[in-house]
Amino acid sequence: MQVKAQVDFQGFKPSDQIRTLIDDNVGRLEEFYERITACRVVMKSPGERHKTGGLYEVNIHIVLPYGHEVAIEKTPPEDERFADPFFAIRDAFNRARRRLQDEVRDLRSEIKTHEEQPIGTVRLIHPEEGYGFIETAEGKEIYFHKNSVLNDAFAQLAAGTRVSFAEEEGEKGPQASTVKLLGKHGLR
Repeated sequence: MQVKAQVDFQGFKPSDQIRTLIDDNVGRLEEFYERITACRVVMKSPGERHKTGGLYEVNIHIVLPYGHEVAIEKTPPEDERFADPFFAIRDAFNRARRRLQDEVRDLRSEIKTHEEQPIGTVRLIHPEEGYGFIETAEGKEIYFHKNSVLNDAFAQLAAGTRVSFAEEEGEKGPQASTVKLLGKHGLR
């Protein structure tokens, strides 16, 4: 975490065990997602709010990059297990972890960008020798071997066949590590 978690106790003085349990749970959240930018935990004593009666309330607010947040703010009503401060802490952090997983999944899908593979045309093919050359839109020549053609489609290739490919640097210059026919018949 980029900033130490802020922990507030309202209406009571916490024991060392309560402090340790909260610190341990904050640490587990950080292990799950190390890019948490801020975390605030507020634990309220049973007498603090009349709505919850004799129940502890634990609120957690987590800030993530790109404006994402996770907030655990409500204690389930009329559940006597929340009279135990340790149960209340574990429950709140379990709910926070589940919501954090959802937010991180969303965050990663927003950030992840899939670069489109370039498209080229088979310029020359040597079926007997098992290799050929792709011409890119920029006129660059890329070598490929039959083993780099996906779905055992090397035999379907001919000059003029449109393909997508992944380029890498080979021993003798640029080469395609994967070649995929476009469309059912290569869209010649």
